[in-house]
Amino acid sequence: MAGDAIAAVEHVFRQERGRVLAGLMRRFGDLGLAEDMLQEACRKALELWPRTGIPDSPAAWLSAVARNAGLDQVRRAGKSVVDAEAVLSSLPASAMEEMHAIDDDRLRLLFICCHPALAPEAQVALALRTLCGLSTGEIARAFGLAEAALSQRLLRARRKIAEARIPFELPRTQDWAHRLAQVQHVIYLVFSEGYCASGGDSLVRADLCAEALRLGRLLDSLLPCQPEVQGLLALMLLQASRGPARLSPGGELLTLEEQDRRLWQRDLIAEGQAMLALALPARSPGPYQLQAAIAALHATAAAASQTDWRQISVLYGALLRHKPEPLILLNAVIACAMAHGAEHGLAWLARLETVPSLAQSHYLHAARADLLRRQGDRRGALAAYAQAAKLASNAVERQYLLRRQGEMRLPLV
Repeated sequence: MAGDAIAAVEHVFRQERGRVLAGLMRRFGDLGLAEDMLQEACRKALELWPRTGIPDSPAAWLSAVARNAGLDQVRRAGKSVVDAEAVLSSLPASAMEEMHAIDDDRLRLLFICCHPALAPEAQVALALRTLCGLSTGEIARAFGLAEAALSQRLLRARRKIAEARIPFELPRTQDWAHRLAQVQHVIYLVFSEGYCASGGDSLVRADLCAEALRLGRLLDSLLPCQPEVQGLLALMLLQASRGPARLSPGGELLTLEEQDRRLWQRDLIAEGQAMLALALPARSPGPYQLQAAIAALHATAAAASQTDWRQISVLYGALLRHKPEPLILLNAVIACAMAHGAEHGLAWLARLETVPSLAQSHYLHAARADLLRRQGDRRGALAAYAQAAKLASNAVERQYLLRRQGEMRLPLV
């Protein structure tokens, strides 16, 4: 029973953390207090549930216990409770209509985390930690930072919120645009972590993918006819469509070339294509639209051999003008190699070794290994696969690289 209770608390913490925390923020208007009380409620759950059994609604139980603990702490400190609902009810009707435009607590909390008083990188890290429950290590890997540095960044962000007395309130409608880019960035980082976990034993975290898609759809309904919002949702839908084909029955990672495309979810592909079609007439292509267009070319190729790599390479060139980031550059090099030959890609990869964040990334070494394999350089591919496997932090990705390495050792038939 104790093991069941621990699993239940962990499940609720992962699945419902954002909703519970957002509700506590709405009640108390204090992020630090809300986080502390949620942790206290989880501690009590681990203590009580093995004896009393798991409640029918674990999330509601945690919310109630955390709320009561928060009320007790505030009263002992002799402070009044800041009830956001009471504050909202005293506002004029016009202000109420504007504020309730974001009627989902988690999306509301996401906009609040992306407050302009915080440094942009702190906004994203704070939102990923508080709203989505990503660990400090997971966020650090997403940013390419040391975990200690990321911890300090989060600490400074929380301190800034307390010192600046940043309230639990929505931005004015005219100010949403100033936070939109960061909100989109957070949503996509959540999806990316769910689609390919940066560490651990599982490749996919379905809860994070589902939450990112839910927030993406909600953002699109909140801000209709925004091409980049539509592009972001299209990108996530098109990538999510491959989900059932990404792992073998034995749990091994399968590349795009290896996947059974009959397993791709055609309803998500159709929805993603339709969303992208809505964005393109605006003729203001941004990074999410460009990435969605790349994903759409993969989705419409009946077989890997029919992929339009030349067009994908062109799109990556346009994407680099918007986001000249190391991993995007690496993907652009791979697309160039697929379109024009492995030798072109290998020449570019040699230059990318001078980029520190890529030199220690298993993605660069895996790309080199694949191109050397295509050229028939077994010895070079073996060494590159070994280095990539050594650097991979996700167990499923590491096992894939070791499998490829083993295949290269097999005698030619």
